[in-house]
Amino acid sequence: MALLDGLRVLDLTMWRPGPYATQLLAQLGADVIKVEPPGGEPMRMFRSHFDVLNRHKRSMVLDLKSEDGLARCLELAGGAEVFVEGFRPGVADRLGVGYGALRERNPALVYCSISGYGAEGPLSDVPGHDINYRAYAAALPPDAVSPEADELPVADMAAATMAAFAISAGCLKARATGAGDRIDLGMADVLAHWVGTVPEATRRSGAGPVPGYGVYPTKDGQKITLGVVSEDRLWGATCRALGIGEHADVPFAERLGRIGELDGAVTAAVAKLTRAEAVELLTAAGAPVAPVLSHAEMLGLDHFGQRAVQEEGPVRTTVHPPLPEGPVAGLDEHRGQIWRSRTA
Repeated sequence: MALLDGLRVLDLTMWRPGPYATQLLAQLGADVIKVEPPGGEPMRMFRSHFDVLNRHKRSMVLDLKSEDGLARCLELAGGAEVFVEGFRPGVADRLGVGYGALRERNPALVYCSISGYGAEGPLSDVPGHDINYRAYAAALPPDAVSPEADELPVADMAAATMAAFAISAGCLKARATGAGDRIDLGMADVLAHWVGTVPEATRRSGAGPVPGYGVYPTKDGQKITLGVVSEDRLWGATCRALGIGEHADVPFAERLGRIGELDGAVTAAVAKLTRAEAVELLTAAGAPVAPVLSHAEMLGLDHFGQRAVQEEGPVRTTVHPPLPEGPVAGLDEHRGQIWRSRTA
């Protein structure tokens, strides 16, 4: 039994944020029924994306614009604990599956709406995607450029994770009180809240915020990262490993006044080494180092492989482990099925 065994989730979302949110729930044992429009979710055309976001879910095709399709969706919603939709604000209401309609049938339902800017507010009707939400939330640097196809969609993934958290919290309260809730989650809101916790930069030096914190090129055209902040021990280990021991005992307060000089020394020392040499030397010395990996290198890394991150998800538990890598349902594979019986 996984942590969310017995949790019934009706998922009407497409693309990435909603499916990743419900994938996190499914990985922890939730019974997720994915409702797809006639012809299937468009992401099915991109199987490398679709499959990793839709494991352990059942698939049903329902035309919500038809009387029978809407009736079947409402029937399923009546027995669900969670309903997740990612339509533009107002669309769910027009289709007959808005919060008000479902709450009448199922007062304990936790209803989660995921949209770009939330259901209310001056931007609520503005269309957008990940890069737009990052821009409004000040989550792009001043020198931002157009993203590559493989760039991490931060707003999508952050909102999905926050949705899974909020849904779990809502279900905890609903099971205790019998009263559900409506979660209005804007992707830009999540990033704006995150950005609001970080002090605004008053100047940009080209170096990191402190010496030894940043990205450093190596002589073979690769890069490493170092993560020294205020720790004198980590600063000393980094300096000694890089052969700049004359700076190892400079205290943190003094380092703040010599950022350009000291970070320049680190940069020059790293530039004399290959990425592998730098990582080996710095790791052996106990310094906070990590190589900048490609997608393929990350997937092949022993650490993530041993922790089964791709197969079992990012959450590890001891007593109720997550489900192992599972199948991806074919389109409408589970037509006519009902909710599974609760085991607890």
